[in-house]
Amino acid sequence: MGQGLAAAFPAGSTQVSAAVSLPGIIKAFHYHRRQTDFWCVAAGMLQVALVDLRPDSPTYGAKNTLYIGSLRPWQLLIPPGVAHGYKVISQEPAVLVYLTDRFYNPDDEGRIAYNHASIQYDWELQHK
Repeated sequence: MGQGLAAAFPAGSTQVSAAVSLPGIIKAFHYHRRQTDFWCVAAGMLQVALVDLRPDSPTYGAKNTLYIGSLRPWQLLIPPGVAHGYKVISQEPAVLVYLTDRFYNPDDEGRIAYNHASIQYDWELQHK
């Protein structure tokens, strides 16, 4: 039996991917209806934004910002219904390695613009 945040991910449908993003790039927001994501930053630093979109959650509507990467080597588990995105805040490109607990399904994914008024996330203010 595996250990760690992704230990419960099923062996038959877990997908491993990676993304390289240049300094200053913002990739946000998207969410999944059923898929759980596991993130690990292999290089660089990310400002990660999370927004709880689950109506039955006690933290519905709450926003959170985490700074993860080479200076803070945290792992992050993102459940279904939590919108997520990031901005590269390091001077070098960032490498995000991520696992998903199921194969990619475009019908499972929703997108919200990084600057959408319903979220009101300030990418500059949060970085100060």
